[in-house]
Amino acid sequence: MEELEFKSSTLGQLLDRAIERFPDNEVIVYEDRDFRLTYREFGELVDKVAKGLMALGVKKGEKVAVWATNVPYWVVLQFATARVGAVLLTVNTAYKTAELEYLLRQSECENIFIIDGFRDTDYVLTLYDLLPELKTQQRGYLSSSRFPHLKRVFFLGHEKHRGMYSVAEVLALSVMTDDEQYRARQEELDVHDVVNMQYTSGTTGFPKGVMLTHFNLVNNGYWIGKNQLFGPEDRICLPVPLFHCFGCSLGVMAAVNHGSALVILEGFDPVSAMTAVEKERCTAIYGVPTMFIAILDHPLFPKFSFASLRTGIMAGSPCPAPIMNRVIEKMNARQITIVYGLTESSPGMTQTRVNDDIRKRCETVGRAMPGVEVCIMDPELRTPVPLGVPGEVCCRGYIVMKGYYNMPEATMQAIDQQGWLHSGDLGVMDKDGYVAITGRHKDMIIRGGENIYPKEVEEFLYGMEGIRDVQVVGVPSAKYGEEVCAFVILKDGSSYSPQDVIDFCRGKISRYKIPKCVAFVDGYPMTASGKIQKFKLREEAARLFPDA
Repeated sequence: MEELEFKSSTLGQLLDRAIERFPDNEVIVYEDRDFRLTYREFGELVDKVAKGLMALGVKKGEKVAVWATNVPYWVVLQFATARVGAVLLTVNTAYKTAELEYLLRQSECENIFIIDGFRDTDYVLTLYDLLPELKTQQRGYLSSSRFPHLKRVFFLGHEKHRGMYSVAEVLALSVMTDDEQYRARQEELDVHDVVNMQYTSGTTGFPKGVMLTHFNLVNNGYWIGKNQLFGPEDRICLPVPLFHCFGCSLGVMAAVNHGSALVILEGFDPVSAMTAVEKERCTAIYGVPTMFIAILDHPLFPKFSFASLRTGIMAGSPCPAPIMNRVIEKMNARQITIVYGLTESSPGMTQTRVNDDIRKRCETVGRAMPGVEVCIMDPELRTPVPLGVPGEVCCRGYIVMKGYYNMPEATMQAIDQQGWLHSGDLGVMDKDGYVAITGRHKDMIIRGGENIYPKEVEEFLYGMEGIRDVQVVGVPSAKYGEEVCAFVILKDGSSYSPQDVIDFCRGKISRYKIPKCVAFVDGYPMTASGKIQKFKLREEAARLFPDA
C-alpha cells in the first residue's frame, strides 16, 4: 500500500484553498446557456446561499435533500450545505411518489430543494400530494404527521409555489447572517462529520442511506483526480447525474481538489456532450459505457473534434475491449481510466492509471487507490483467498463510509469487525494488485452445480460481429436449477436468430456456459445513473422462457 498524507479538510476549506490558488479559473460551465462561474464567483454564491440557509434556521447536522437534475445551483448547494454543517441528501431524479416518501421518512429529512420535474414526473405536484399542508401552513412552520422532521421546502426556479421558498429569497436572506456567525458555524465542523448521504440505487431490497464524511470525499476526490493527472488547465465534460457518486464525488470533488473546471450537462445527450467537448476544449469526459457507445455510434460523430480530449473515467459497468479501443483511438482519450467502487467506498476503491495498457483497462478495474487496502475474500468464510482465486472484493481505509443511516444491522453486515467493507462483488486479483470483476455474488449463475460468471459469457459474445451490446442473466430451469439467458442488442442492419447466437458459441466455450435462451431487445432497464438493472432482466427472462 502506498504511503500518503491524508488531507484534513472540510469541503469548505478545500474550496477556500481552490479560490485562493485559482480565483479566476472557471469552475462551473454550462455551454448550452453560456453560464459560467470562476472559483471566486462560485465561492461568493456559495457563501450567500449558505448564509441564507442559516438565516432560515438550518442547523448543523440537518439533512438538505436535492431532488433535481444537473441544474446550475446543484453544485452550489453541495458546498453551501457543507459550509453550514448540513448533510447534502442526494435524491434520484427517477424517483416516484412512494420512493420519495420512503427516502424522506427513513432519512428523517428536514429540508428539500426541488425543480419542476423530470420526464413524466411533476415534482411540485408530487410534493403537494405528499405534503398537502404546504398549501395551507405558514412557511417555516411546516407541521406534517406524515413527515414529522420536515421543516422547509425550496424551489429551484423563478416561479413561486405556495409553501416553498425560492432561491431568490434564500439569497436575499443572506444579509441576516453576519460574518462572525458564519465563521463560528464553520469552526464547529470536524472533518469526520457526515456531509453527504447518498441512497444506494435499491436494485435489491430497500435503499440505504450511505453516510459519507468530509474526510472520505476530500481525500478520495484528490486521488481520483491525481490518477488522471488533473491540474488547473483541465476541463471535465460531466454528463453523468450529480445525484450519483459518479457526478458529485468522482466529478466535483476531483475537480475542486485540482482547480479544474466542470463543464456540466443538465442531462445526457450525445450531441450535447460532443458539442461541449469541442466548444469548451474539454480534456476529460466521464460516462458509463452506454454513454460512450451512444456518442461513438451517433451519425454526427465524424463532424466533431475530440482533439482536446486526454483522459476521463469510464465506470458503472464493464467496458468491452472494442469500445475501449474506439474511445482511445476515435475520441482521442488515450489516458482514459476505469474506476471501480461503491457508494459505500466514497466511491473510488480501485482505478487504472493513465499509462496502463489496453488489456489492464479492459480486463481489470485497476489497482487500489493510494492509502486503501483491497483484498479478495471467501464470501462465506470472510477470509483472504490466494492471488488468482475468485472471491468477494473488499476494501479498508479512509474511503469506507461511516455507516448506513439508522440501519446498524445492515452496517455491521457491510463492514466487519476488522474494518473491511464487503462489496458483494466477485473478483480476482493478480500479482500486480490489479482486480478483475467477475460478477456480483447474487448475479452468479449456478447451472447443474457449475458456477457461471455472466461477464465471461458477455465478453465472449461481444466478439460476434453484429452484436452491439449483450447482458447475460440466469433463468430458472427445472432440470439444472438455472440456465444461461442472453439479452442481445444488435447493431443497425444486423439480423440474427437466437440459434445463430447459440451456434456462434458451440465449440468455443464450455457447453454449460452457452446460452439456452436468447432474446433480442432495443435496450435494457436502467437506474437513473445508467446502471443496468439485472434483476429486472432476470424477471423478464423468467417470463419469456418459463420452460427453460
